[in-house]
Amino acid sequence: MHTPEQIQNLNQKYTQLRQEIGKIIVGQDQVVKDLLITVFSRGHALLIGVPGLAKTLLINTLSQVLDLQYSRIQFTPDLMPSDILGSEILGQDRTFRFIKGPVFANIILADEINRTPPKTQAALLEAMQEKAVTIAGQTYQLPHPFFVLATQNPIEQEGTYPLPEAQLDRFMFNITLDYPTFDQELKIVEQTTNDQIQPLSKVMSIAEIEVFQSLIRALPVPDNVLQEAVKIVSGSRPNTPQAKSIATHYLLWGAGPRASQNLIVGAKCHAALNGKFSPDTEDVHAVALQVLRHRLVKNYKAEAEGVSADDIIRGLL
Repeated sequence: MHTPEQIQNLNQKYTQLRQEIGKIIVGQDQVVKDLLITVFSRGHALLIGVPGLAKTLLINTLSQVLDLQYSRIQFTPDLMPSDILGSEILGQDRTFRFIKGPVFANIILADEINRTPPKTQAALLEAMQEKAVTIAGQTYQLPHPFFVLATQNPIEQEGTYPLPEAQLDRFMFNITLDYPTFDQELKIVEQTTNDQIQPLSKVMSIAEIEVFQSLIRALPVPDNVLQEAVKIVSGSRPNTPQAKSIATHYLLWGAGPRASQNLIVGAKCHAALNGKFSPDTEDVHAVALQVLRHRLVKNYKAEAEGVSADDIIRGLL
């Protein structure tokens, strides 16, 4: 059973993590918080932002302060599944040996995941779902914790292969990155145009991360909070008895049950990071945009009227 000390400990560690990451990453507080919620919830995240917003730097920094093994895979149109998972090679002793691919790490940065064909995207998704890789009939377990952060560039869509809905559903959070404010950008330019390197300290060990992941799963959830999460998700399904009018008006498809699960786990984590012992409806609302924005399929009317997924989710809330 969890204790107040454990929640307090998590809260202190979270403050330390934000301070350490803040040495390298200026601003982006909400993004950092969302990433840490994803880590402690055992989820995966999709980061959407224009180039140059320090997505790669942020994930690299995160892996350093959490003392996790980090692997970056640059997705390109000619990338093959074996380039991610690894392959068998014939050794000098005439036996096959499996050479592990870059997916065998704790934090995987799948850079520009929509640049690679579906066959290669699917290879990564088996790893995300099963936390294991099967090559030539042999199953290899991936290291724990295992955590995929995929980036997408929202501007340039030539030569991309959009992720199918079933694949998008594997990501717990869809995190959008915005441009920095004027003052933040001044600070970024000041910090990054000299030779000084900020040393980072490791704030957590793998064992601690796993303890906190179990702690968050064990938090009790009141009935009204469970109902709120399911009510929001079922309200997003057009032309069903629970549908909200905004969903029927602007959506072709709503979110599935995995969204309700992610809302609850995300709310538990959000509550714990804020030092609470149990989530309330505010915590559910705090993670609703990140959980739902990639799970709603808009109709032609929404596109024509320029209604964004975030607008629809705010309507559901």
